[in-house]
Amino acid sequence: TTSEITDPQVAKTLPSTENSQQGAVKFDHVQFGYDPMQPVLTNFNLEIMAGESIAIVGATGSGKSTVARLLLRFYDTNNGHIFLDGVDIRKLKLRELRQQIGVVFEDTVLFNDSVKSNIAFAKPDAVQADLERAAKLAGAHDFILRLPNGYDTLIGERGFSLSGGQRQRIAIARAIISDPRVLILDDATSAVDPSKEGEIRDAMRTVMSGRTTIVIAHRPGTIALAERVVFIDNSTIAAIGKHDELVATNDRYREVLANMEQFKDAKNMQVVK
Repeated sequence: TTSEITDPQVAKTLPSTENSQQGAVKFDHVQFGYDPMQPVLTNFNLEIMAGESIAIVGATGSGKSTVARLLLRFYDTNNGHIFLDGVDIRKLKLRELRQQIGVVFEDTVLFNDSVKSNIAFAKPDAVQADLERAAKLAGAHDFILRLPNGYDTLIGERGFSLSGGQRQRIAIARAIISDPRVLILDDATSAVDPSKEGEIRDAMRTVMSGRTTIVIAHRPGTIALAERVVFIDNSTIAAIGKHDELVATNDRYREVLANMEQFKDAKNMQVVK
């Protein structure tokens, strides 16, 4: 069973971002299993520099998405510690921690509300200039202006129907509007029509620039966006390096990539435009 995730009795605060770059993340000897007897991550050690982008690669079930869930404190580690800008995340109030992490999940959820309200979800006091800046970074502004009522257009189940690519770009805008210290992209291209993948990758590349980003990579084309690749195999980090280097030197990495491509081809047959 998983212990309840609660705020600390005496909370710390994150250091000010005015005089230094923000978003340094450290996993220190982390061990975790949804069932403690079956570890998903074992002796997981990873330092991500402020402003650095990494792609986490591994076979299905290897623990890629678990890394994101632990950083967000959806679960606590069984052993070890996770730090954000030098502060143990268990010492932070959950609200402060999660406000500092923007997330785009593989399956985008949009609310039955206006485009404006969807983008402003993490920053309800956002003004129009904030909305447009986030939308432009995410490559969404132009198509939003072409909607029947622009930013006031209702979307979701009862509203205007958006393509998979448009939904993902709105989700990316929502993730960055509050200027989070860390951005987690759970492969934002995987639910998108293959012909639109390039547009989403362009948006991802723009919002990742200078921002600490963790890409949970399910497609080989997304991996190349990151500065470093962290390859997880058998519950731990098997290799860290540049994508091209790992392709050239690591047989198991090539095998996992090949399986990704096969899965992608099968999924493309059923993807919705």
